[in-house]
Amino acid sequence: MTLPRAVGRTFGFAAAYLAAAYLGRLAVMDDADLSLVSPATGVAAVWFVLRGPTHRWVDGTTLALAVLVVNLATGSSPLLAVFLVVANLVQAVVFAALLRRRLPDRWAPGSEPPLTRLGDLWTLVAAAVLSTACGTLIGPTGVWIVEGEYSWPVTAVWVTRNVVSVLVISSVAFRVLPLLDRRGRSRTWAGRAWSRRAEYAAVVIVSVAAYVVAFGITHGLPLAFPLLVVTVWAGLRLPTLFVAVHGLAFGSLTVLFTLHGDGPFATIASHTVQVLVAQAFVGMVAIVGLVLALSRDERVRLLADLCSSERAATEQARLLTAIVDCMSEGLTVTDPDGRFLLRNPAAGRLLGTVPHGPPAGLFHPDGTPLEPDQLPYRRALATGQRQTTDVVVRTDAGVDGRVLHVSATPIPGDLDGHRYVVSIFHDVTDERRHRDELASFAGIVAHDLLNPLTTVQGWSETVVELLADAPEHPAVAATSDGVTRIRRAATRMRALIDDLLAYTLARDSALAATDVDLREVVSDIVVARIDQAYSGNRPAPRFDLGALDPVRGDRVLLRQLLDNLISNAIKYTAPGVTPEIRIASTLLGDGAVCVEITDNGIGIPAGHHDSIFDNFHRAHRSAPYSGTGLGLGICKRIVERHGGTLTVRDNRDGPGSTFAFTLPAAHAAARNPVGGVHAR
Repeated sequence: MTLPRAVGRTFGFAAAYLAAAYLGRLAVMDDADLSLVSPATGVAAVWFVLRGPTHRWVDGTTLALAVLVVNLATGSSPLLAVFLVVANLVQAVVFAALLRRRLPDRWAPGSEPPLTRLGDLWTLVAAAVLSTACGTLIGPTGVWIVEGEYSWPVTAVWVTRNVVSVLVISSVAFRVLPLLDRRGRSRTWAGRAWSRRAEYAAVVIVSVAAYVVAFGITHGLPLAFPLLVVTVWAGLRLPTLFVAVHGLAFGSLTVLFTLHGDGPFATIASHTVQVLVAQAFVGMVAIVGLVLALSRDERVRLLADLCSSERAATEQARLLTAIVDCMSEGLTVTDPDGRFLLRNPAAGRLLGTVPHGPPAGLFHPDGTPLEPDQLPYRRALATGQRQTTDVVVRTDAGVDGRVLHVSATPIPGDLDGHRYVVSIFHDVTDERRHRDELASFAGIVAHDLLNPLTTVQGWSETVVELLADAPEHPAVAATSDGVTRIRRAATRMRALIDDLLAYTLARDSALAATDVDLREVVSDIVVARIDQAYSGNRPAPRFDLGALDPVRGDRVLLRQLLDNLISNAIKYTAPGVTPEIRIASTLLGDGAVCVEITDNGIGIPAGHHDSIFDNFHRAHRSAPYSGTGLGLGICKRIVERHGGTLTVRDNRDGPGSTFAFTLPAAHAAARNPVGGVHAR
């Protein structure tokens, strides 16, 4: 905001304050020098709230001069005028600070107006009471110091009159704010329906008639407070701005009648009591009307939000239903009794038209029937973990049926006191058939490749023996070197074929899950590796076996997994360094066992920690370490087939790496208490 505009607004508020102060002087009772109203207090409060703290010094100075001029012009002594200046400044500043602190996001252009919720009204009332209390500590005290007598009735009048003035005037000003915003200008009188215009007119006419009867006609009946019925009508039916203006207008009408000596309040003998009762009436009219109007507004907003949320939920449900129905995979939601709470069309096609639960013709891939407790959704409920498996669905005897890959996941928590499982069915019949064909082809090819490879290796050995007996000659030496290269190539080819067969076995063979004693398997591998080192005249690796928990899995595949990882830990060690390997497990809380194998080898190069598990990936191609790049891929596949994960990280205690993998815990997973066993 530019400086001329800011100064213009300051002088505009100052002019409004002086006009309000003049109106307040017109409401002074002639024989008591006591004003019925104090509109200038409300103007000052609105002034400091709307202007904010940016121009506080300019506004404060201007307000102080205005208060000083008004009080000196009305006969106050200079000392009393100073007290009143301080009291008005403190009251306005405290009110603005409290309101802006409690409603910090309501004052920017385009934001929600500051008086749109019922809580805003109570904030406004509390700020008015607290700020008036601060001003009361200064104003009446100044009167006491100047005049030598403290008047409690004057203090009560000060508090009541100022609180009501701030409440009535600020409620109108804050409701006018949206109309000053560009977005609020579209709602004009021309846009009102004729029925609503008629209701506006009816409220105004009835209100005028009721106030004239209650205050303008001498009948001796106390009819003031029954006028709240008109306020209730307006608060229940008409906009909040109209209700606020209605309260201000007819509160002013009450003051005018009382000043003129008409109405039930004018008959009160004490002028102080007159002011208190009149202000209490005006304040009650304003609060009742605003409470009803704001409560209605909040109810309308809540209903609108509810309708909007309902429409959004309906659209979301419609979209989700369309997505689920369009899925090529089957989807079901099953309760513990096996009843389908939800089943998409694909599930009906894959499982058959069974109305209430899983079909009876379910089999394992090896052809054995699937027992009820082996159903994926039941295992998911029993373990609380995601279960995946292949099942064969046969609806007719003698038919091969279709192979479905099932993934059953329990829904977290209880819904309506029950637990449910979401199952996804994917038809993998063609994939499994193709896989079996590839596996069979790989086995045939490997077998057919091994036969000529065996011939090559056998004749190579024969040639080596013949050359050993031949006399020394350059041609013999060259031939011997070539045959040596042939033997190395044949050895590498045999290792590659063996790894390919092992990878196929790890990927495709059926799991024979049993409880496996890890310590027994690891100890057997450790002894074999130590014996192998001694037989080759190499330093024997050092093993540190920690606690090893029993697991659930295929014993043959788990032995292959551990043998591969331990062999790698021994092989990838720097020259001249004795391999040191620690193997230990930890029983996790989710029914799994985490096994860690830590070595002091050459470690994994940066950037290869994830890619080393890819097929044919070798992290140390330039180093003198042989390998096909399939070993860790085989290990990863074995772990994943058991539902676990395999990761690698750098050794925290020095050079080397730590391979960690998870496996299901044995059914009777009693922790092996033996730890810290060293094998050399």
